[in-house]
Amino acid sequence: MNSLHKILLFLALCIFSAESSDPLGNFCDIEVSKGSKTLLNIDGLLPELVLKTPSTGFVTASKGKGQDRVYGLAQCRGDVSTEECSSCIKDAAKQIRSRCPTEADARIWYDYCFLRYSNKSTFIGEIDTSNGIYYYNVDSVNDPDTFNKQLGALMDRIREDAVEAGNGGLGKGDTQISPFLTLYALVQCTRDLSPIDCAQCVAIAVGNFPNFCENKKGCRVLYSSCYVRYELYPFFFPLGSNNTLVADHTVKIVVSP
Repeated sequence: MNSLHKILLFLALCIFSAESSDPLGNFCDIEVSKGSKTLLNIDGLLPELVLKTPSTGFVTASKGKGQDRVYGLAQCRGDVSTEECSSCIKDAAKQIRSRCPTEADARIWYDYCFLRYSNKSTFIGEIDTSNGIYYYNVDSVNDPDTFNKQLGALMDRIREDAVEAGNGGLGKGDTQISPFLTLYALVQCTRDLSPIDCAQCVAIAVGNFPNFCENKKGCRVLYSSCYVRYELYPFFFPLGSNNTLVADHTVKIVVSP
């Protein structure tokens, strides 16, 4: 590996480490505020999610009894290390209570992980594409027809990977657009979804590309049940030593039902 590649790889890894410290977004349902017992159960639930998630990358749990009971779900992106997962979930648990101090239904998104809790268990095992968050690169591609054709084919391929047993809802890959341009994409479903529901969630996310990210060089769609992203630079692990970084200027959109 030459000196330039070593420097670029080091910078990329620093960016990867920094990404998990700041959330991409959060949602606090202000219509679902509960009493002190429910909030105490949330405070008891979060340490359990923090403790158990890194070992498997995914966990559901509950705390309390009766109407004060709360349910939680936490998951890390399938390509990140146990250490990165642990760090991300710790940040998520801290930030979600800070940002949603009285709400019993809350969720928070990071690039590396997702955490959610609610006073109702019905969200577990169900597709949820409400309260979506979209990030798109402000720069557009030069050849939209070729780009979108390659993007569609890559998304179809990694969606098939995501629904295969043993992949934990993760699909990732790349495709060569030109001799000097590679497209990278990743999809991640929460593991409580069935393969059919995972495929449907990803299809809904990809179907919204034209609405928010049409012809853009990069896009992220974050739902409570799945995460979809594509870029013209490597952003998932393992990061190859022969990859270079490019400028990334993104805009965030939050969509509520």
